[in-house]
Amino acid sequence: MKNQTEVSQFILLGLTDLQGLQPFLFLLFLMLYLMSLLGNSIILFAVLTEAHLHTPMYFFLSNLSCLDICYATVTVPKMLAGFISGPQYISFSGCLTQLHFFHFTGSSEGVLLAVMAYDRYVAICNPLRYIVIMNKCTCLLLAAASWGTGFCHALMHTVMTSRLHFCGPNLVQHFFCDIKPLLKLACSSIQLNISLLNTVTGLIVMIPFILTLFSYLYIISFLLLKVKSNKARWKAFSTCTSHLTVVNLLYVPVLFNYLPSSGDIPLSDMISTLMYNVGVSVLNPLIYTLRNKEMKLAIRKILVACCCQKVR
Repeated sequence: MKNQTEVSQFILLGLTDLQGLQPFLFLLFLMLYLMSLLGNSIILFAVLTEAHLHTPMYFFLSNLSCLDICYATVTVPKMLAGFISGPQYISFSGCLTQLHFFHFTGSSEGVLLAVMAYDRYVAICNPLRYIVIMNKCTCLLLAAASWGTGFCHALMHTVMTSRLHFCGPNLVQHFFCDIKPLLKLACSSIQLNISLLNTVTGLIVMIPFILTLFSYLYIISFLLLKVKSNKARWKAFSTCTSHLTVVNLLYVPVLFNYLPSSGDIPLSDMISTLMYNVGVSVLNPLIYTLRNKEMKLAIRKILVACCCQKVR
């Protein structure tokens, strides 16, 4: 790939230039980041160590927790450094790396949520064949497809951004290297990049969202038409509420941010990015543990075991 770039580094201007807010924002996002790391790590550890959690649903949940850890780690440390020392310098290659892993983890998470919706559809609407359909091989293939789709989508944007000509200025109006603020700085034509952002990224967002929507529409119709017991209906639907909450938290700001796309980066774009990048990573562990008895029991068991070891 021929490198036509004149700008060797970019300057991330950060979330805000108000000095009075910097200490508060640093403590706030540091706390949220540590909560994300702790919560998602606990879920990963619980799924790995507890035999009764070795099921398709918890396998996909552990993948989601792993993605959440990576997703927040791509952006938050650099943002925290900006709150302390001001605008952050980042090399061109470092900027492309951050862009790649942000879209890699974010796209993979969106596809994985559609896979989790399919898992709930099979479990509720076809329970007798659930173990046969969602066997180990199928689960591994679906998880690999989620990660692979995200990687290919991110690679496309990374390659296309790397081919742009940047001649200055190098001030990125964001707290990390995203596609839209970088396109604003390009000196060469960005028409193809905008088209790919609107079409390919739009498809990556909309197709999993529509599949998730249809899965839950079918689940709701199945519960209303074929399940006579209200108790059975509520028990089945309660297994889906956590996932539906996460889907809304992720897709609403993503749709707002990328559909339709433009080269401008208003403050609202950065706020919506924080919602699905940091907010979802923090809330996912809380949502999936507070509303899940099996997960709560597993975490309680782990905490008791840790306390007993400390006493000894």
